[in-house]
Amino acid sequence: MPVADTISPHHPGRRVAVAGVALSDSGKAGAGRPDAATPYALHAQAARRALADAGLDRSHVDGLASAGLGTLAPVEIAEYLGLRPTWVDSTSVGGATWEVMAAHAADAITQGRAEAVLLVYGSTARADLKAGRRTANLSFGARGPLQFEVPYGHTLVAKYAMAARRHMHQYGTTLEQLAQVAVQARANAATNPEALYREPITVEDVLSGPLIADPFTKLHCCIRSDGGCAVLLVAEDRVPDLATEPVWILGSGTAVSHTTMSEWEDFTVSPAAVSGRMAFARAGVTPHDIDLAQIYDAFTYMTLVTLEDLGFCAKGEGGAFVEEGRLVRDGALPVNTDGGGLSACHPGMRGLFLLVEAVRQLRGEAGDGQVRRRDGTLPELAVASGTGGWFCSSGTVVLGRG
Repeated sequence: MPVADTISPHHPGRRVAVAGVALSDSGKAGAGRPDAATPYALHAQAARRALADAGLDRSHVDGLASAGLGTLAPVEIAEYLGLRPTWVDSTSVGGATWEVMAAHAADAITQGRAEAVLLVYGSTARADLKAGRRTANLSFGARGPLQFEVPYGHTLVAKYAMAARRHMHQYGTTLEQLAQVAVQARANAATNPEALYREPITVEDVLSGPLIADPFTKLHCCIRSDGGCAVLLVAEDRVPDLATEPVWILGSGTAVSHTTMSEWEDFTVSPAAVSGRMAFARAGVTPHDIDLAQIYDAFTYMTLVTLEDLGFCAKGEGGAFVEEGRLVRDGALPVNTDGGGLSACHPGMRGLFLLVEAVRQLRGEAGDGQVRRRDGTLPELAVASGTGGWFCSSGTVVLGRG
């Protein structure tokens, strides 16, 4: 994938800290249920909780980033939350949106264009489906370049499935290896009280499920849930006022690849190969330094190929990498420690949830699902990598303590 030879460093200004993170009610049985709530209400609930987590109030917020809701996002969300931001971002690139927004917000704070930026998301995708307010199909429209693919019924899941088949053909990746991604995500979900599905599953459970798009069965695909979350980023000047220890944004990278499948040079390479290289270089770390990873996992293949593209294993070796149990909480590289989109939650654009979980792990707030290093200490470095469309976009953020 072509990319500039040089990687521009972050502006040498103020450091940027994650001050607060929070989830809204998720709809999990026995917990607060958002079935009767609107997406706006979930935005507000998550935003209030994130501000409380930081020990700040909305008067401190001068920046807002939001996408996916309203005709004039984020203007409608700002009005609903009672905010009058002087810096806004409504970038919408699918599941990578929130990592891209975090990169934008960090740059703005570094350069003094904002002091405190709230990233917030909420969706009632599951409740809307149950109530008949929407269908299960997701359409990106039939205008522009997509008009050449839509007549053939090439759905989003079919595009991921075709890419997975190419990886299997080219590198010998097996269905059992892909199934291991789902099995290990469910094992991580077992220790997360917020996860929608916590019961253990086996490789055979994955393989024997109903076929969705060859080679994906149901358990190869993300769940559908309701929920919201929020992340508050602040300039380092604000850190003494915080109620919690800060987690720092050390580096980020963004990239886009294609819209039509015919313009995708290689089905086995995602734009995370670009955004990850940028993020690690700007953070001054390597993949080998990372203690845990939060990776967008709408489908099992997304996790496998993103691990390769971020440099945790060589291209084509993702199957062998995941089948050895590395992704569970006490594995060599804990991945999606909350259970991910395959088991915990997936309300639509899950990228912001990756940042929430990464921060909670670095703070040591994950309870029974807490990751620890070999010496028993808390993790120091995490990476969150979001993917949008059908590997059309990528945003990667490296976070660290201290």
